[in-house]
Amino acid sequence: QVQLVESGGGLVQPGGSLRLSCAASRSIFTFKAMAWYRQTPGKQRERVATISTGGSTNYADSVKGRFTISRDNGKNTVDLQMSSLKPEDTAVYYCHADNYAYTPYWGQGTQVTVSS
Repeated sequence: QVQLVESGGGLVQPGGSLRLSCAASRSIFTFKAMAWYRQTPGKQRERVATISTGGSTNYADSVKGRFTISRDNGKNTVDLQMSSLKPEDTAVYYCHADNYAYTPYWGQGTQVTVSS
């Protein structure tokens, strides 16, 4: 069983920055890709950013130019640097590991609140 543990959430003012981190209990290089999702009450979980084993990245249109996903294979961590945050970025953010044809792994989530 793989554990994904997120950290770095909190309260930030609009326009501010926050960095989320996801620590995996095994090598993230064994996964097809790592990603960050977010969810607000009553809405479906939304994929925010993805990074493949080779380092290719993909972002939701709503966060392009403001968020950056990165990975450290040596430390088994995946980070999400968030800048120019908006109130609509408020959500619970989840780390996700694409385990190829097998069941993916999810972290427990970390709350990000953007408010003045």
